[in-house]
Amino acid sequence: MGGSFVEPINNAARPVTLAALSMTILKFSVDDPYELRLILLLGAIMFLLSSFFIFFATLYPTRRILWTLTATTFLIGMFFSITSSILLLMIL
Repeated sequence: MGGSFVEPINNAARPVTLAALSMTILKFSVDDPYELRLILLLGAIMFLLSSFFIFFATLYPTRRILWTLTATTFLIGMFFSITSSILLLMIL
């Protein structure tokens, strides 16, 4: 029974880790182009939103809109993450 109280937090922690990575790269990319920093910021925001939605989707599993928003924001965050990785490789 104790696992059910921790499950929403565990689920929300996964996308937050990806957001933290994006924000860490953003912190150290002050000399990089504005477009790259914007993509990193958008990716971090999408992962944070995904984490927020998955937290509540775990609490209210019958709300399909929460699962849809979780998946959509996570996939958009992944798109921005991949795009920023490609741009970083092009800059190097």
